[in-house]
Amino acid sequence: MSHITVHEHKVQYYETDQMAIAHHSNYIRWFEEARIKLFDELGIGYKESEEKGIISPVVSVEANYKSMSRFYDDLLIKVWIVDYTGVRATLRYEVTDKATGELRCTGKSKHCFINPEGRVISIRKVSPEGHRILEEACVKEEG
Repeated sequence: MSHITVHEHKVQYYETDQMAIAHHSNYIRWFEEARIKLFDELGIGYKESEEKGIISPVVSVEANYKSMSRFYDDLLIKVWIVDYTGVRATLRYEVTDKATGELRCTGKSKHCFINPEGRVISIRKVSPEGHRILEEACVKEEG
C-alpha cells in the first residue's frame, strides 16, 4: 500500500531575507521535516532506526524553485518514496501554498542505508519488517 505524507510548515521570520522571502536553503530543511514525518507515520522512524543501528544519510538532493514563499505563509510539503531497492531510497517532494495551492518548489532526495561504522547495509537483511514497509510504501513513478 503506497503512502504519501503531507507536512505543514509556517514560514518563520528567521527563515526569510530582507525582502521577507524564504531563503532557498530552507526548502531542504522542510524536505527533511516532511521525510521524518513520513517515516514516523510508517512506523520506522529515524530515531528508532538509528537506535537499531540503521542510518540513512542523504546521498543527493535537488530543489526546483517555482515561486516564492514569504514570511508567515502556511506551506504543505508532500513527500513520498518513488524508488526503493533495499539499499537505497529516492523520495519526491512538492511544496505548495496552503491557501492558494500555488506550487512553490519540487524536489528529490536520494538516500542509502549504513551502519554506525559507515558501511552500506541491506534493509532486507537487517530489518525484514522495515524492508516490507518500505516496499509497500513506495509509489512507483511512471516511465
